[in-house]
Amino acid sequence: MNQKKVLCSSCDIYCQVGAERRDDGLVQIKALDPRPDRANICMKGVHAPEGFDHPNRIRYPLKRAGARGANKWQRVSWDVALDDIAGRLGTLIAAHGPEAFAVSESPWNIQTGSGMSRRFMNLIGSPNWLSGVALCAGNTAAINRMVYGWYPYPDYTKTNCVVLFGHNPWKHSWTPVYNSIRQAQKRGAKLIVLDPRRSENAELADIWLPLRVGTDAAMCLGWLHVIINENLYDHDFVARWTVGFDALCRRIRDYPLDRVAAITGVNPQQITAAARLYATTSPAVIPWSPITDQQRNSTSAIRLQGILRALTGNLDVPGGEVLHGFHPTIVNDSELELHDQLPSAQKMKQLGSDIHPAFTYRGTASLNEPTKRVWGHEYANIVAGSYMANPSAVFQAMADSIPYPVKAFFSLGNNTVMSFANMQLIYRGLMNQDLVVALEHVMTPTAQLADYVLPGDSWLERPALSDGFGWTAIMRTSQQVMSPQGECRNVYDLWKGLADRMGIGAQFPWTNLNQLLDYRVAAMGKTFDEFARDSPTHMEKLRFKKYEETGFATPTGKVELYSTVLESLGFDPLPYHREEPAVSADLPLLVFTGIREPEFFQTGQRHIASLRARNPEPRAFLNPDDAGENGIETGDWIEVRTEQGKCIAQAMVRHEMPKGLVRVPHGWWKPETTQGSRYLSGAWTYADAQICPDGPDYLDREQGIPHLRGIACAIRKLEQDD
Repeated sequence: MNQKKVLCSSCDIYCQVGAERRDDGLVQIKALDPRPDRANICMKGVHAPEGFDHPNRIRYPLKRAGARGANKWQRVSWDVALDDIAGRLGTLIAAHGPEAFAVSESPWNIQTGSGMSRRFMNLIGSPNWLSGVALCAGNTAAINRMVYGWYPYPDYTKTNCVVLFGHNPWKHSWTPVYNSIRQAQKRGAKLIVLDPRRSENAELADIWLPLRVGTDAAMCLGWLHVIINENLYDHDFVARWTVGFDALCRRIRDYPLDRVAAITGVNPQQITAAARLYATTSPAVIPWSPITDQQRNSTSAIRLQGILRALTGNLDVPGGEVLHGFHPTIVNDSELELHDQLPSAQKMKQLGSDIHPAFTYRGTASLNEPTKRVWGHEYANIVAGSYMANPSAVFQAMADSIPYPVKAFFSLGNNTVMSFANMQLIYRGLMNQDLVVALEHVMTPTAQLADYVLPGDSWLERPALSDGFGWTAIMRTSQQVMSPQGECRNVYDLWKGLADRMGIGAQFPWTNLNQLLDYRVAAMGKTFDEFARDSPTHMEKLRFKKYEETGFATPTGKVELYSTVLESLGFDPLPYHREEPAVSADLPLLVFTGIREPEFFQTGQRHIASLRARNPEPRAFLNPDDAGENGIETGDWIEVRTEQGKCIAQAMVRHEMPKGLVRVPHGWWKPETTQGSRYLSGAWTYADAQICPDGPDYLDREQGIPHLRGIACAIRKLEQDD
């Protein structure tokens, strides 16, 4: 057997694993390091080949043959599909303008980065690219840029303290992070966990703060109250490298510990102990958390975590949080995207940028010059999280032509209808399109509503190059293990094929993905295949405190505790806590949604039998008291209802869940059940996206992303007739 080193794309972590193709053609996925606390592999990666070989995998282009959502298809060739798609897209652009074309993409599923999608869109003139990263890491990166000009990456190898805001990495979910934290703890590092439930990491923590769901920003303000008032901050760094400290101190006075305790439900003594431990146990890290990405106070909570890093001297130091910048030699995705080619007038049409500009072209414009000054490039699209359209605004334009019509929509490895809040609006938007194209492995609910379903290749069937989605300067390679099945193709082939047909082929000079990868690594003096063989991982020697030479990539050149960027956009330049939506007699509980389950990533992998056997049904977790009050026992089917809609799941009664909170998993549908718009393979029954509202009271003001961490709800036991 011949082992190749590949990047597993079963989730967004991209563990580098070994892929061995046996004599019978089957592929085995193995950890490159077998040691228990260093084996970066999970069940999703191990069983991925089962999904790629699934009999229902889409292996040939399909064209809709009946009404949209009628589940009638005919097989066509790639040439026929691309000819028709290009012709129809050109007609729509001529009629409505290029802004009438939108794309929703999950970069980790595509694994060539978002560079080519953005390149195509920027060249034809559309600013309306969106992604699940608007709710997951990408928006975190965009807000971090406002604070200190990059998104820092934690150095677990030397840290003495790890703080997890609701994040719960474990062996089969965020595996490398789980392993890194356990290794750090073995060295003696402290662990602080903030989580309403007694999670696996809370059990292992030195301090666990069981804060109320959705109150992360208030907790951070409480920590800052302790750190500032007890002089636990880095006075020299604050004096030399920050702006707005006095204004921040005045804002902190509005959040004394008794107020923070009342908001968060955690007593002042616990808050004080945790803040002291973090501030005095340096170097320390606050790793990314999906929890703060998805709250109505997301912008403030993310900014506050950045402020905590800066004030305690943990920014760009060994064992702290490192500002990587671009790899100095290899061409980065941001450069490939050609953002400078999109006219300013088109950038201003980006949907949502007028009301919620934080991660749009308008919101990041004042960072362009500082980014070039410090990092050498005007545009830094870290985790694809800058220069995005606002998802809810795009779906409204698709459904209701407000403020203008969007009539052509591509969903690339994204399953869009289930991947954002307000599934009802997304469905209406898709049904109102003149052209919908999906690139997928299986017939997802979104693909069921498409005009064309194109067969995407897998991460075993293509080479790839990753820099953590632009987050780090650590380049990792993935070798191709086998040829694509059937007529499956890479997303580059899609954009190249359309570009050639729409008059911009010269801007896609690479015949295929391999040539593009050769171009990216050419300055290393090797072809990509040679580079991948010799350097599965490549990084120049890290330098720290680079800001002492260049300043920070912000308008002031310093860490902006008081944000000049947000002030210029008409928002509060200081972080704040906005009270969460209240429960009522009709909706007496809170539901916490958006969390992936370890067997699955987002809405994927439900078709893989080995994984479904471990977790066959959607499960809702609730406290024993709430269960008893509603006559519910473990195993009962229950309905969870919000003002937006309802879904069903099997009840799991757990003591680690706090009273008053129900946790519903993300992304449930059943590929084996009836397809078509009426059923969407169970999505209309199980999907959490249909209980998540995106009205003004549920959106973060600056970003416009939905509040998924504490929505008022009611539950009831379903009877057999239900």
